Amino acid sequence: MSQPRRIALLLALATFALYLPVAWFGFVVYDDGLYVTDQPIVQAGVTWAGVKWAFVTMAASNWHPLTWLSHMIDCGVFGLNPAGPHVVNALFHAANVALLFTLLMRITNKLWPSAFIAALFAWHPLHVESVAWIAERKDVLSTFFTLLALLNYARYVELSKVQLAAPEHSGGGSKKSKVYFAWSLVTFALGLMAKPMLVTLPCVLLLLDFWPLKRVAVCKLQVEGSEPRNFQPSTFNLQLLLEKIPFFLISAASCAITFLAQSQRGSDAVVSLETVPLHYRLKSVPLAYVEYLEKTFWPAKLAIFYPLHEKIPAATVALSVALLVLISLATLWLYRTRPYLFTGWFWFLGTLVPVIGLVQVGGAALADRYSYLPSVGIFIAVTFTVCDLAAHFKISKCILAGIAIFILATCVITTENQLQHWRNSVTLFQHALAVTTDNDVARDNLGVALEQQGRLAEAAEQYRAAAKLEPDRYQGHHNLANALDRLGHPAEALAEHREAVRLGPDVQFLHHVLGLALVTAGKDDEALKEFATAAQLDAHYPWPHVEIAKIYLRQNRDPNALDELRTALRIDPDDIEILTFTAQVLAASENPATRNGQDAFALAAKANALANGRQPNVLDVLGMACAELGKFDDAQMAAQTALDTASALELKNVAPIQKRLQLYRNHQPWRETFGATNAPPKN
Repeated sequence: MSQPRRIALLLALATFALYLPVAWFGFVVYDDGLYVTDQPIVQAGVTWAGVKWAFVTMAASNWHPLTWLSHMIDCGVFGLNPAGPHVVNALFHAANVALLFTLLMRITNKLWPSAFIAALFAWHPLHVESVAWIAERKDVLSTFFTLLALLNYARYVELSKVQLAAPEHSGGGSKKSKVYFAWSLVTFALGLMAKPMLVTLPCVLLLLDFWPLKRVAVCKLQVEGSEPRNFQPSTFNLQLLLEKIPFFLISAASCAITFLAQSQRGSDAVVSLETVPLHYRLKSVPLAYVEYLEKTFWPAKLAIFYPLHEKIPAATVALSVALLVLISLATLWLYRTRPYLFTGWFWFLGTLVPVIGLVQVGGAALADRYSYLPSVGIFIAVTFTVCDLAAHFKISKCILAGIAIFILATCVITTENQLQHWRNSVTLFQHALAVTTDNDVARDNLGVALEQQGRLAEAAEQYRAAAKLEPDRYQGHHNLANALDRLGHPAEALAEHREAVRLGPDVQFLHHVLGLALVTAGKDDEALKEFATAAQLDAHYPWPHVEIAKIYLRQNRDPNALDELRTALRIDPDDIEILTFTAQVLAASENPATRNGQDAFALAAKANALANGRQPNVLDVLGMACAELGKFDDAQMAAQTALDTASALELKNVAPIQKRLQLYRNHQPWRETFGATNAPPKN
């Protein structure tokens, strides 16, 4: 094995070993539910329906089908064990390290600088978030395809230079170079299908054309057969720009799809100009760039969420702008003698553009994960500058190696410490509160984590604090309302539900949960209005129709209730719970005009098939439907199977099923009223 291959392998293995502790970490409450734990279609693994959904859904306010598919593969292989996706993230990061080293070696032919940059990328604590967070699979996955795209592009450039040097022998090489160019396009598109942040990659290709690929002066260098002492590019070659048109077209398509995804109704991913005004965004951009720089050189106080600055002083903005302009002018001034500064600096600036704050996504000032690929530009600029200065001042290689080892060792220790905060949601958000101020998002999520541990009173305290910090965000009020419901304070909870709806009038689920709270309070007429609003806001969500149907049944408006249940089934014909409840109404209602044994049996049989015969309540309703049709032997079999399944699952409260089984043995069907005086029993 050659030395570069050994180094690539060692870097990958060391990186995987560093991140191996994530195998013992759990899911976190922030976004992991959005991508995995609250997504039944993802949890089902790779299915034809899931694949189709992945390519058409705009869930999570993005179009990234490859990310969805990767999570489906995880669930298919590991189930809901978080160890699996954590290890896969670590493997992708290790692969990215090896790919980055290979890329840098190919385009610079500098072994140890390439190894150092790859190691910095591998072990920098700023990248912990991208690896340790299951929801950030899109980060490591998209970077994997991006590095493949850059490697294919580098190979295309190599073959193009060979063709230029020997045109009489370029026939086969010409075809091969086109293949690599095509693969570069394909892998770039795949990267965008994992995360659309990569839209500025065509500009990175132009930077690499400048240095280290030196394509601007490629004709002169090949004809003369000599390398100039200082890199002096000729007039910009328009052909290089035209060559990137396919890449720019793919980027434009990704931008259009992302805009549609983030502007869809009900999406709160993009913060409006009313919430974060344009003048604030313009001031926050230079400050964000400087903060990313600061965290790259001094990665302290890292958090999963950084709240927006309440105020940005004009002096801070001016200093930030001055620093950015000064660095940019310096790189332009030195572009002939230090071209790597130009490429590295503008790699950093350009790849951060989609997430720098002009378009506010998620309401955060910045995010560690956004630096995953952009930081490579800074690593390139600094590393090659130090190498040149060391050569100029004749600094010993031993001293240089010692400094490099110290930096990398510091990164490893800091990364190991940072990883510990990701053990679980409580430690993660407690750390975020410790290193940031006025962080309502962190308090909200800490409250959710505490609530999941059954620490309701502590959770309610966090929700109250979050709502006080940011009274105009509905999340704190919504979470507080749910906690108060569970703590047995329905009146206070209802007030918080109303406040959440006032703050988020276009958020469908807020109206739905308010409707449920109003039902509990006995205010059915108000609840009907909230459920109707929820159904109007999201025509693809069936549950408001189910809740409306339940109210109609209590009001003895059975025909209206059945219409609502049929609407719910049209929206989601494969929902087991809706199928089962509708079958129960059709099979067991005391109202003869409501009962329909054939339809009840068809719905219950479908629900049982979807549940693989493993849900006692579904089997119970199947027994009701069989009894309604006079098939009492089948009804007894279904009820007995329901009892056996409940026993195997160690479920209690099977007395109602036993009562029905006795009726079926006496050739009597089960009857119940769904009216207000006798709500349907819960099996």
